[in-house]
Amino acid sequence: MTTVQSPFGPVSLREADGRLVALVWGPGSGEASPLIAEGLAQLQAYFDRRLTRFDLPLDWGQGLHEKVRRAMAAIPLGETRSYGEIARAVGAPAQAVGQACGANPLPILIPCHRVLGQNTLGGFSAPGGVETKVALLRFEGAAGLLI
Repeated sequence: MTTVQSPFGPVSLREADGRLVALVWGPGSGEASPLIAEGLAQLQAYFDRRLTRFDLPLDWGQGLHEKVRRAMAAIPLGETRSYGEIARAVGAPAQAVGQACGANPLPILIPCHRVLGQNTLGGFSAPGGVETKVALLRFEGAAGLLI
């Protein structure tokens, strides 16, 4: 199995050097390595509402991207944070946090969809854009959404 069928369409994973490096919004191909198979199994458990936190070796990036990704990963399922809150936590401007969120290669696993603007939803790089972001937040039962 190289693909998980999610409520948002097929998703697959890519790995390099023993870490997951990308979630792809589309079907995978070839044989799944043990790491890919475990990542897909955890994604399936998430979509089946049996998993609330992923435990996988991820490529966190470096510098500000790593700080922002780790801060996003710390947001519990069903909760959100603002770009400003993440910015204060990592000591960077909110705009830079937004750019780091947009560059996240591992959406869902590193939940950039849980980061919102102060008075807006912000963006989302997945197919469907903000509509997919809203659907993920609703799927997770995020409270307090202005949607």
